[in-house]
Amino acid sequence: MGKYYTYIVTNKTRGALYTGMSNTIERRTLQHKQKINPTSFTARYKIKRLVWFESFPTPIEAIRREKEIKGWRREKKIELIEQTNPEWKDLFGKFYMKNRTRYRKITEEWNTKDTN
Repeated sequence: MGKYYTYIVTNKTRGALYTGMSNTIERRTLQHKQKINPTSFTARYKIKRLVWFESFPTPIEAIRREKEIKGWRREKKIELIEQTNPEWKDLFGKFYMKNRTRYRKITEEWNTKDTN
């Protein structure tokens, strides 16, 4: 599995989709879930459910895929998601269960920064 990811996150009602790229999909998903940037698109629309991702060996490939998907109509993005995740389950749990302690530390760091 590669080190760079293209991903799609959505909200509870599936009303909005956000496509992004990251080399740390776990950390990036946590940022969406915790609304690290409260004025961002994902925070405003409560987008925090990881419903699709694909890994790549290089950032160039992941960015290329991100741009490709961002150019698609909503219907095509939905088809992509439903090929591997027909129930639109939050896939973050796959990453979280492997790294619970690490995520708690990351969360504590963010919470500390918010109070300072």
